[in-house]
Amino acid sequence: SPVQSWIVRFNGSGVFVELNELVIDRNQELQWRETARWIKFEEEVEEETERWGRPRIASLSFRSLLELRKTMSHGAVLLDLKQTTLPGIAQQVVEQMVISDQIKAEDRANVLRALLLRHSITCARRRDIICLHMLTYRVAGPVSSMQPSSVSAGSVGFLDQPSMAFVRLQEAVLLESVLEVPVPVRFLFLLLGPPTANIDYHQIGRSISTLMSDKNFHEAAYHADDRQDLLTAINRFLDCSIVLPPSEVGGDELLHSVARFQREMLRKREEDKMKVLIPSKVGDEPLRRSGRLFGGLIKDLTRRYPQYLSDIRDALNPQCMAAIIFIYFAALSPAITFGGLLGEKTEGLIGVSELIVATSMQGIVFSILGAQPLLVIGFSGPLLVFEEAFYTYLTGRVWIGFWLVLIVLLTVAFEGSILVRFVSRFTQEIFSFLISLIFIYETFAKLIKIFQEHPLRNCYHGNSTVSPSLCNYTTAAGDSGKIVGEPNTALLSLVLMAGTYFIAFYLRKFKNSSFFPGQLRRIIGDFGVPIAILIMVLVDYSVEDTYTQKLNVPSGFSVSSPEKRSWLISPLGSDGQFPVWMMGASILPAILVFILIFMESQITALIVSKKERMLVKGTGFHLDLLIIVVVGGISALFGLPWLSAATVRSVTHTNALTVMSKAVAPGDKPRIQEVKEQRVTGFLVAVLVGLSIVIGEVLRQIPLAVLFGIFLYMGVMSLNGIQLTERLILLLMPPKYHPDQNYVRKVRTLRMHLYTLVQLTCLSLLWVVMATAAALAFPFVLLLTIPVRMLLLPRLFTWRELQSLDADDAEPYLEEKEGQDEYSQLQMPV
Repeated sequence: SPVQSWIVRFNGSGVFVELNELVIDRNQELQWRETARWIKFEEEVEEETERWGRPRIASLSFRSLLELRKTMSHGAVLLDLKQTTLPGIAQQVVEQMVISDQIKAEDRANVLRALLLRHSITCARRRDIICLHMLTYRVAGPVSSMQPSSVSAGSVGFLDQPSMAFVRLQEAVLLESVLEVPVPVRFLFLLLGPPTANIDYHQIGRSISTLMSDKNFHEAAYHADDRQDLLTAINRFLDCSIVLPPSEVGGDELLHSVARFQREMLRKREEDKMKVLIPSKVGDEPLRRSGRLFGGLIKDLTRRYPQYLSDIRDALNPQCMAAIIFIYFAALSPAITFGGLLGEKTEGLIGVSELIVATSMQGIVFSILGAQPLLVIGFSGPLLVFEEAFYTYLTGRVWIGFWLVLIVLLTVAFEGSILVRFVSRFTQEIFSFLISLIFIYETFAKLIKIFQEHPLRNCYHGNSTVSPSLCNYTTAAGDSGKIVGEPNTALLSLVLMAGTYFIAFYLRKFKNSSFFPGQLRRIIGDFGVPIAILIMVLVDYSVEDTYTQKLNVPSGFSVSSPEKRSWLISPLGSDGQFPVWMMGASILPAILVFILIFMESQITALIVSKKERMLVKGTGFHLDLLIIVVVGGISALFGLPWLSAATVRSVTHTNALTVMSKAVAPGDKPRIQEVKEQRVTGFLVAVLVGLSIVIGEVLRQIPLAVLFGIFLYMGVMSLNGIQLTERLILLLMPPKYHPDQNYVRKVRTLRMHLYTLVQLTCLSLLWVVMATAAALAFPFVLLLTIPVRMLLLPRLFTWRELQSLDADDAEPYLEEKEGQDEYSQLQMPV
């Protein structure tokens, strides 16, 4: 059966604790009945319905913990007991209780009979769900130590004092009818005593069950050598527990401070544990200088290339297929949109054809050779500024490319990429926000241009009540070959853009809804962008009498302006008379272009490779920079634009390949399980972008406004998760509604807003520089944000404030969280 197959695959890899108590059944006979269970969180049986209640954090009385420690210090402790049956275990426990004077010799038979009473299982119809949760739930730590526990507690009339036994079996064994699911048991806790004793057996049972579900105590119990080790583990548990005074709590908000206090305690405990158990590995730091020529490059190669085969195997996953379709349009959209802008600003010398070829060629090379294949190579707004400045000197661009190759070789040889470690969160947020803002700005700029070319008018073709001169605007303005003045075009373009954005956005949110099974929701969410594109293309196709501008994809492998240039650009010029002094002078713009590519690519690599994303295969700042710049420099020979690692597309690519835990402990939140680190998606996306020229007829049916919607979607989604965005929203909120974040709690509100304004000032300065004649200074202005952070901010803010505001430990924002099929929220008892 499916349940049995789950149990076979379980193999003790989850933490499951069951609490049984002595009760009197309908026949007035004693039996053990399951009253609670722990799969990380506590669930109690509701007596009226005999169903499991909602999962919650276990709240324990301080007295029960003290009583537990007292009974543990005087009770029987049997470690590595060599028994495989319940009667054998019970016999050994009873003998040990007699030896430790917990029970009288004449009570031996009664205690043995009580321990072997029948176990009554409740909620049997949900065993399959339990097995599924235990199969998929994972706890950090040694997997072999995370094995089920059985806790039994109750009162009997024949004993004079409480008696306790803690048992750790030498091997986990399957004890029939002890647990509600037939899984091997490793730990048993038994507590019996008289009903007149001033002790709450139920609360002590809950206390030891909660301890056994705690990964740190469970691991300590697994490795304990004697009773003192168990008592020490209980004391450590108490050190991280909080006692609430007996006062009335007016509302849940007042308990937030308790949760914050405990988080700080747990964080310190984890930090101390990591310092002891996991010493830092100096050799694994990718941004540490090796002290020899090309040392960083060699480390990148030896770190990343041995995992090449796994980069291909890991792509055999349906989620990768969804990512390919999504990222294909995410890469094609900027290539066509920026290609159109590039064609306008360079008078057709570099346009859509060149940008598509460059995106495809450099993407293929990088996905094959790069150290971090999650990066997406593409064009960006800042690079557009430099292309506009140098497009008239195609031969000069070739020499700029040659100098770029030389500069990057020197930089990699002397490990210049280690300088990126000085780029803190302050600069990363400003740059990420700027790039996202460019995407949003270009979307609305293009939409406004459509409204200008096709203005809203109070007439349409065939309306005889209005002057013909007003309705013949299309014909009059169409002499240049460009269609303008079409009725309803602007409105339909707005509908297509907004429809694409909102459908893609809400299909991602649909992943968290309660409709349909979880697997179907995940499929719909993963394919949200392709579905949005398909729907909006069909909408446009159904509106036959309204013109919309379609994708301008080249019909063949040719340059944008064949009458002006060919594919190959001669380094000596068309007449072979290119001045020698200009060959040398090209090093100045080459330095500017290199700084920009360096900053864009390395900041993007930093953002993608944050430790919170749980990437395991490592990255290679030196190798990636070398490939991007060398291929871009050589591409100048063919008149192709320079490219870099695209921030928005790379983050979107990584998010699309992030796998969230699909089934977790009841009440627990899904977490990042892994990221599909592989080369296939990037390679196929680059190939498909190149083949777009071949399937031009199909792509020409897609309205340009649909790609504007994708542009807007990527820009808005990339703004989420940037702390600067969150703090900008806080500017409009009263302090009492501020979230429970580290930078909110540890920094005064006005000081936090001052930090936000400093970032906004830098962002505004970058935008102004990029949009004016001083655009070539953009790389230097971006670089200046580093000394601003290192020299100016320490004078304005304290070290503690900067640690909170500029800390590099925030969790990444993902566009979606895995849908939860069964439990939606966690209850915290008040």
